[in-house]
Amino acid sequence: MTSHVTTHVLDAVAGVPAAGVAVSLARHDGAGTTEVAAAVTDADGRCHELGPARLEPGTYRLVLATGRYFAARGTETFYPQVTVDFRVEEGRDHYHVPLLLSPFAYTTYRGS
Repeated sequence: MTSHVTTHVLDAVAGVPAAGVAVSLARHDGAGTTEVAAAVTDADGRCHELGPARLEPGTYRLVLATGRYFAARGTETFYPQVTVDFRVEEGRDHYHVPLLLSPFAYTTYRGS
């Protein structure tokens, strides 16, 4: 099963997939967040099974534990975590949220 939301984390400095990054998915609203799922990136830096196959429309949040990832490699980082908020809309089959990561910068985008 592939989740409604997936991610792929690449370590742009080392030029390798970022394996072992803890990722959580939560529903986010004005009152706070409710965790939906949690996972860890695989050897290819991917999370294919991050939550259910279908999510209700709304705002969701991915939190990636980038500080722990870099600490495990003995690398200083400016970002202890990366938080990405995004909207899930009715009728969309899949959301892929990639992250290109370095110790002092990151980029994310709506993938396919």
